[in-house]
Amino acid sequence: MSASEGSTVGGVPPEVVLFLSGKGGRSLIVKGGAGTGKTTFGLELLERIGQPTRSYYLSTRVGDEALYRQFPWLRTTEMRTRILDAAKLFLDAIGPGRKAPEAEMPESEQRKVRAGREVLGSFGQERGPPTRVDRTHLQALLKRSPMPEVENVYNRIERALPEKSLLVIDSLEGVTHKYGLEMEEFVMALQKDLVEASSTDVVMILEKPEAGGIEYLVDGLISIQREELDERRVRHLRLEKLRATNIGRARYAVTLDGGRFSALGIGPNGNLATGSGPWKPVPDPERFYSTGIPDFDKLLGGGLRRGSFNAFEVDVNVGINDYYTLFTPTFLNFLSQGRGIIAVLAAGESPEELRETLIRHTPANQFDTRVRVPDYSANETEEPYILPMARFGRDEAMRAMVTAEKAVAGPDRKPFLEYTAFDTFESLMGDQVAIRLYYQGVSRTKHVGNLGIGLLKPGLLISSEILNMMDTYFRIINIDNAPCIYGIRPRTTLHAISHDPEKGAPHAVLTPIV
Repeated sequence: MSASEGSTVGGVPPEVVLFLSGKGGRSLIVKGGAGTGKTTFGLELLERIGQPTRSYYLSTRVGDEALYRQFPWLRTTEMRTRILDAAKLFLDAIGPGRKAPEAEMPESEQRKVRAGREVLGSFGQERGPPTRVDRTHLQALLKRSPMPEVENVYNRIERALPEKSLLVIDSLEGVTHKYGLEMEEFVMALQKDLVEASSTDVVMILEKPEAGGIEYLVDGLISIQREELDERRVRHLRLEKLRATNIGRARYAVTLDGGRFSALGIGPNGNLATGSGPWKPVPDPERFYSTGIPDFDKLLGGGLRRGSFNAFEVDVNVGINDYYTLFTPTFLNFLSQGRGIIAVLAAGESPEELRETLIRHTPANQFDTRVRVPDYSANETEEPYILPMARFGRDEAMRAMVTAEKAVAGPDRKPFLEYTAFDTFESLMGDQVAIRLYYQGVSRTKHVGNLGIGLLKPGLLISSEILNMMDTYFRIINIDNAPCIYGIRPRTTLHAISHDPEKGAPHAVLTPIV
C-alpha cells in the first residue's frame, strides 16, 4: 500500500507509513520489553501497509491458532494467508514438489550472476526491478545449518517479484537461537539479500528493550516502552531512526484496544468544526444530561447527573482546542434541545470564537438568545450574548446576572448549563470571595437542576476547596501530543480524546488506552 507524505494508515504513525512506502527495500527493528505491544504492532503493519499477496508474518514464538486466539481479527481469509508459523514453513519446505529455483543453482552459475551484477554496478548503471531474490548471504549461513522455513520465505518473496514484499519476523531471537546464529550475521543476511538486493521491506521484532549493537545494520529503529501514569498504564512508541525519512514527531502514545495497535493524536484536533449541518441531539437518559459524546456517556454510566457540578482540571500543556473537543458536543447538545448556557470563559478563550464554533451547527439566533457570556474586562458591547460586566457595580452586576439567567432559561424556564473557568473568578475576586460566591452558586444550581462544568487550571489557590464541592473530578492531560482524560471521582481508565473519524468534528470519541 503506497502512501503519500503526511498521510495516515489506520493507527500507524505517518512517518512509518512513509518509511515503508518508498522505493526499494527498508529494514526496521522494533524493540521493547515484554507486554509492550511489539507483536500487535507487527501485525498492524502487515494489514495496514502490506499487500495481501505480498506480505508475510513469520512467527517463531507462537503458532497460528495461538495468534488467532489473541487476535481474532486475523481469522479473515486475507490475513490467514499472510501468517507463516515456523512449523508450517518447515513442512512446506521438506514436502513433495519442492522448488528452489535459484537456491540450488550450481555455484559456478551463481558466481556468474554475482559477477554480472558487479560489472553493471561498476559502470554506474542502475539495475531494473529485481526478478530474483539474491541468496548470497543466506547460502553462507545454510552451509552451517539448514533453515527450511527461511528458505521458504525467500521463495515466496521471489515469486512475488518484481513487486515489493513486506516480511515481519517475530522474533529475531527466536530464529537465531533456533539455528545457533549470531544475531548480527542473520540481520546482515536479510539486509543484503532481501532489503538491498531484492527490494523487500523487512521488519524484525526483538524480544528485549535493547538491540545489542545491531542498530547500525538496519535502516530504521523503533522502541516501544510501557510506564505507569497515576496508576494507569501508558505505552509510548519512539521513532529512534528512520533513514531518509523526515520524523515530524519522535514519540506517540499508543493503545492496544480491541487487540489492535493504534498510535494516538495523529489526526487534526482543533475546536473549529470541520463539518456542517445542524447538530442532532443525543437523548438525555433519565436523571442525566448527555455530554453529546456517547463514549463519555457510557463511561459516566449515562451522562452527567442533573443538578451536578463537574470539575475538569487541565494540565499546563493542554490547549484550549484540546478541552473544547470534549466540551463543544455538550454545549451543542444543550442548545439543540432548547436549553441555554452561561459561560464564564477562561483567559485565552474568546466569546466570538465560541459563537463561531457553535453556530456552525445551531442557528445563530438560538445562540444569541440562549447564551450569555459575562465579560469582566468589557465596558460596552454591541453583541447581545456578551455581558459587559466591567461597567457594573456589585448590585448592578447581580441584577445583570439575574437577567442573563432568565434569558438562557427562556420562557419555559428550562435548566441551563453553567460553564465556569475558575482562573477568571480567582483573578478578579481573590480566592476567598470566589469560593464563597461559588458555594452559593453550587447550592442554587443543585436546587434548580442545572448542569455545572468547572474548569481548573494549574496554580489556582481555590482548587482544593472547589474540588471538595464537585460531584465528579476529571483530569485532562497531554500524552505525546494526544489529549487524554481520566476520572479521579469516579475512577476511570485513561482515554484519548479525538474527533470522530467517521462523523468528523465537532463529534468526538474517547478511545481507551490499554
